[in-house]
Amino acid sequence: MDDEYEKLIRRMNPPRVVIDNEACKNATVIRVDSANKHGILLEVVQALTDLNLIITKAYIASDGGWFMDVFNVTDQDGNKITDEEILDYIQKSLGSDACFISSMRRSVGVIPSTDHTSIELTGSDRPGLLSEVSAVLTHLKCNVVNAEVWTHNTRAAAVMHVADEETGCAITDPERLSKVKQLLCNVLKGSNKSREAKTVVSHGVTHTERRLHQMMFADRDYENIYNDRSDEAQRPNVNVVNWCDKDYSVVTIRSKDRPKLLFDTVCTLTDMQYVVFHANVDAEGPEAYQEYYIRHIDGSPVKSDAERQRVIQCLEAAIERRVSEGLKLELCTMDRVGLLSDVTRIFRENSLSVTRAEVTTRAGKAVNTFHVRDASGYPVDAKTIDSIREAIGQTILQVKGSPEEIKQIPQESRTRFLFGGLFKSR
Repeated sequence: MDDEYEKLIRRMNPPRVVIDNEACKNATVIRVDSANKHGILLEVVQALTDLNLIITKAYIASDGGWFMDVFNVTDQDGNKITDEEILDYIQKSLGSDACFISSMRRSVGVIPSTDHTSIELTGSDRPGLLSEVSAVLTHLKCNVVNAEVWTHNTRAAAVMHVADEETGCAITDPERLSKVKQLLCNVLKGSNKSREAKTVVSHGVTHTERRLHQMMFADRDYENIYNDRSDEAQRPNVNVVNWCDKDYSVVTIRSKDRPKLLFDTVCTLTDMQYVVFHANVDAEGPEAYQEYYIRHIDGSPVKSDAERQRVIQCLEAAIERRVSEGLKLELCTMDRVGLLSDVTRIFRENSLSVTRAEVTTRAGKAVNTFHVRDASGYPVDAKTIDSIREAIGQTILQVKGSPEEIKQIPQESRTRFLFGGLFKSR
């Protein structure tokens, strides 16, 4: 009944999307007017982010029953959006032809899939974990077709899409799925009995990045982030104060700008059950400034200092999860069963750790991105990269940065573990 009511409201008040390439000299301006409901801001930001658009400015107002947003966006190169296909897609995905309800389900729910089985993993980060997980899946004749891996604050989370080695379809045998779940859970637990490890298997599609935020939030990766003072300079500046006259809590965030930053913060506020009534975002320079006027979904501002600290910690964690540390390596080759296991094993044998990974398969071709660091915390050695490229293939593995860039990164504190590497001595 709620879905039918929302559809009725939507038909009575269809969203209006205006795309203007003349109003601003260095960005495309997108205006969205729509009936308001909880989560609609995240849906719009998610739609723009999924197109790899850069949001340089945003003005948000959603008091009462109406939602009004203005976004200044560019492509990855800082240019206006002129591709008619992309402009048409934006118009349809945000306008009256779109269905925000199904979009929201893509974000937080599960849509059945016959192409793959989705595996969600959360647990304590430790040396060699990604390599071990990949090896187990290869042993069980599961091909990893897509995956995204995040590590943060000694915790690890991954969403992996796997298919049967022989059929190339989703794995449906209950006994086999139970074995996959059991073995992966054993790998995640390792010798750490103090923190829970979790493996979830489903036949569905979710929005991977949204799901990773939810998984790490549920795993409480935001607790005790900055025990080491050496991290203080890297810390985002998050502040929360109450505006008593208007019953708002005002959240201000200053941090180094990067792609998808707005999505990460809006996603976290939404998952914490806060409603954004007004917002101002400016990310035209190297530093991003975000200001949100929020209330809890029950209508109240932040009520206590403990709640205020939790909001600050969760937003800091949301910003830090996607920070790419280390050298970026891109692998492009024909897909095969065991490819991820072989690549991470070579990284491990060369004492490299993976801080973040993204695995995709398109038309039988694997395009994988890894952010790697030396497992001991020292700068990545050029000879190590040469050795790895020789083992994998010079044309298959490309370096998207230079080892000299790593020299500016300080050695990690003992609270930061390494997800993809394994010391040679082991």
